[in-house]
Formats: sequence, structure tokens, C-alpha cells
Amino acid sequence: MVGTDGRTGNESLSRMTAASVTVLPVSEKVDLKKTDPYLAKAGQFRILEVPPQRYLAIDGKGDPNTAVFAEAVEALFPLAYAVKFQSKRELGRDYVVMPLEALWWADDMSTFTTRRDKSSWSWTLLVLQPDWVDEALVDAARTAVAKKGAPPRSADIRFETVEEGRSVQTLHVGPFDDEGPVLARLHDEFLPENGLAPTGRHHEIYLSDLRRTAPEKLRTILRQPVGPLC
Repeated sequence: MVGTDGRTGNESLSRMTAASVTVLPVSEKVDLKKTDPYLAKAGQFRILEVPPQRYLAIDGKGDPNTAVFAEAVEALFPLAYAVKFQSKRELGRDYVVMPLEALWWADDMSTFTTRRDKSSWSWTLLVLQPDWVDEALVDAARTAVAKKGAPPRSADIRFETVEEGRSVQTLHVGPFDDEGPVLARLHDEFLPENGLAPTGRHHEIYLSDLRRTAPEKLRTILRQPVGPLC
């Protein structure tokens, strides 16, 4: 459900230069995309348990093809890279900066599945952090970003835990505007057939680099937290 103009922010928006500090030996680089919550297959709905995960997060509302959405993305990634570099320097722990994710919601689910009324969408943009990242490390990264000139919405970013638990997810391959039928099958067929009901916000994980990927090849994980159908 991101914009069709390629502004997901999977690019590095800032290259942070290491200061003259003592650098610890660096362990093997961790890639969290290889963990279970980031595994999905096209055409297959999978039930899984998603553990509590910590994110950099920023909120917004409206069409993702707008400046408001772009400004939120532009605020997130300089801080995400600064946290990575703080972790590498201070802890000797390196990792791959994760792709953009988003939680989406609206008062009427049909705005996602059939009407596609993007102006009514609310969203929280996310970048996953490793479990060893804490508030102190994020605060140090904020300071580093501020010294280089923080983007306008940097102060709106928070560090929070998202708890989804039991969820259903699938991989969508194709343009974002083609997600509607997949979401309709999820909500109208798979969930009731399996005695499940949605319990949380629709979650999307943008695996592709939109700068280099044709719309028909975009790979997006679609996730829905669920509970028993009452």
C-alpha cells in the first residue's frame, strides 16, 4: 500500500561517517530477513507466531503518494542507519538495515480491498531493530543525526515494541494496487474457513527496492494478526 512513485525509502538516505572512536571487533553481520517472520510464499497463506519486535516508528494519514508519506520515510532511514553504525562501533555488532514496513488501518476495510480510497488510510511506518538495540543506543543515534541536520519529522520517530502474536501472512508479487483481491481472499475466505478473525492492523513488509524493480515484480509480505472467530 505504499505509493506507486517508488518512495519507500529502502535506499540509504544518509551516509553517516564514523567518528574517531575506539572500534570494537565486529561480529558476523546479522540479516533478520532470514528469520521466520520474514518468510512467505506467493499464493499461500501461512499461520505463524510473530514474537514481540522493536521498531523505529512514525505515524501519518492519507494517500502514500503524497509529500507527507515521503517526509516520514525520509526521517526514518537516516536514524535507522545511525543506529546500525552506533551498534557496530559501540557493541561490535553489525546487521543489515531492514526494509520499510507499515501498519495500515481505516474505519472501513473496503477502502483497502475494493474501493481503494487511499485518502482515508492511516499508517505507521516501521523499521525493525535487532533485539540488542535499546533506547540508549537509539538516543545516541538521534544525537549523531541531529549533528548532521536531521530531517523535519525526525522528532516524531519513537522506539516501540509491536506485539502481533498469531498472524497469517502471504507474499504478494506485483503492483501495490493489485493487493485488493489477495486481501479480500484472506478476510472473506481463509480467515473464516479457519475459524479466525482479524485482531490487529494490516501489516506490510516491502522487500523490493522500488528504484530497481518493475511494478509487476515487487515483493511485499502481507500480514494480518488474528485470533479465534467468535
